Amino acid sequence: MIDQAVCEIEPLIGTLPACQALGVSRAGVYRRRRPLRVREHRPRPAPARALSDTERVRVLEQLHSERFVDCAPAEVWATLLDEGTYLASERTMYRILAADGEVRERRAQLTHPPYARPELLAERPNEVHSWDITKLKGPVKWTYYYLYVILDVFSRYAVGWTVQDREDSHVATALIAQVCDQQQIDRGQLTVHADRGSSMTSKPVAFLLADLGVGSQCTSMVSC
Repeated sequence: MIDQAVCEIEPLIGTLPACQALGVSRAGVYRRRRPLRVREHRPRPAPARALSDTERVRVLEQLHSERFVDCAPAEVWATLLDEGTYLASERTMYRILAADGEVRERRAQLTHPPYARPELLAERPNEVHSWDITKLKGPVKWTYYYLYVILDVFSRYAVGWTVQDREDSHVATALIAQVCDQQQIDRGQLTVHADRGSSMTSKPVAFLLADLGVGSQCTSMVSC
């Protein structure tokens, strides 16, 4: 629309005054009037110093040889140069390998299977419990309390909890024993999950779980 308005008043006052009156760029008007030229794509000519097909084959034969098959082009180039042989520059060797799709890690590397995140599956109550200790700020600066919580993974019910002024494995042992007694846990029925905190991996907790016949699982993250 702007260009059309410029065209209407341009014969009367000229292009520059018309653009100034309408507040448009004169260069933009000229650019839009100019027909779009499609640039013809021309293949890049081969440099005068490019290797011939025979020379490229010689370079590939050296790179594929038993002597250099596990070596990087930089090492191949330096070794041949020390022996008085110059076939191509190091960069040219990389370009020749790239043209054949061979620029990659040429050594045999050990591949690891994908890591499977551990998950806990509970099909009924009191089959899997998960417990942790959370540090809580106290009413006064530099004072803290520790919240011990044991959750039933199936129902998400807090089967046991306590708040203490310290983190201690004996407190955790007493809480776990109380929960097992209240929930009437039989031997081989329950698996207790926790992270790898000091209280979770302590000997008193491990001995208690063994005495009660409760299985244990420790991972770096709680996954329930």
